[in-house]
Amino acid sequence: MSPTLLLALNFPPFGGGIARMMGEVALRYPDHGLLVSTGTWPGSDASDPRFRQTIDRVPVGAKRLRTLNGLLRWTRRAAALTRRAEPAFAWCDEVKPAGYAAAWLHARRDLRFGVLAHGADLLLLQKKIRCSRFKQWTARRIFQGCAVVVANSGWTANLAREVLDSLGCRALAADVRVVHLGTTPSRFRPGIDSGPMRRRYGLDRGPWLLTVARLDFHKGIDTVIRALPAIRAAVPGARYAVAGVGSRRDALEALVTELGLGDAVRLLGFVPDTDLPALYNAADLFVLASRRHDLLVEGFGIACVEASACGLAVIGSRSGGIPEAIREGETGLLVDPDDPAAVAAAVVTVLEDDALRRRLGAAGRAAVEGYYNWDRVTADLIRIDREFRRP
Repeated sequence: MSPTLLLALNFPPFGGGIARMMGEVALRYPDHGLLVSTGTWPGSDASDPRFRQTIDRVPVGAKRLRTLNGLLRWTRRAAALTRRAEPAFAWCDEVKPAGYAAAWLHARRDLRFGVLAHGADLLLLQKKIRCSRFKQWTARRIFQGCAVVVANSGWTANLAREVLDSLGCRALAADVRVVHLGTTPSRFRPGIDSGPMRRRYGLDRGPWLLTVARLDFHKGIDTVIRALPAIRAAVPGARYAVAGVGSRRDALEALVTELGLGDAVRLLGFVPDTDLPALYNAADLFVLASRRHDLLVEGFGIACVEASACGLAVIGSRSGGIPEAIREGETGLLVDPDDPAAVAAAVVTVLEDDALRRRLGAAGRAAVEGYYNWDRVTADLIRIDREFRRP
């Protein structure tokens, strides 16, 4: 069977959620069933051998693939790869810049392609096409050649339909597919020894709330910090750890000082991916109060399913695609991300009821094993690939 081409700006060892998804999907496509076209990145030589697929790297830094020169070199390289391997379908890791190369291959080689949509990428595109007729024209040209758009949540799918309708691509808008994301249950699992992690990051006593996210405003970390005094009034030992880096660290530290929370809040900084499973196991409850802000939004919320995979009860926000990563009342609870009192009430409810906390955690683990995992995600994408590929 002819292979599939993956045009990916984001691919390991490049960081970020999209790159992680592309890598996990590539690992699970049939042997030699996927050709990956991407840019170079420090560490590529060490990362690429773990894939059974062909990884063809344009001799351009991955970040420079967005430039005109980088995009031209990427398109020429992908065209040569297509002539040699004759793929029957292509995936774009996001609309732009991969969509430019895909549209060119569609026009010149009749290669059908699909676009993966994540949420914030569409918000940015929506803003650009409202402000620029040229951006509107280029987006329309990409989508006019596109066979299918696949969104990571129903929320993202609705946004994709808005964008496509505004571009006049109504048939494509009517058939946007949804493939919820997942994690790796063999890696993120309960029962991992968390002792070394607790000692490394000073996570003594507790119970500990945990957020794994960039320190950005839209992640709602400030809401959880504002909720903490009320949480500690009911559960005096409760403390809050945040794994991540970002521009809001100084503001969050100032808020902790303002509220007199002292060492009740730990900003752990960068935590390597290899440490995350043990870190989740060191916590008692996962909280993600993310909210939409400007062009930033949580299109799905992979950290929520990572926490569920480790047997944690999860509290998330009614924002973006997060309600589709948490089954309310089954694997966790949902709250208003701008209401510290609501966050505090949900946290106290779970921390004071051990049976509820265990039930939510066990159900979350079962949901990951049965649905929220990369094996199912890849199987869904392969089915869509087979549906739209060239005969």
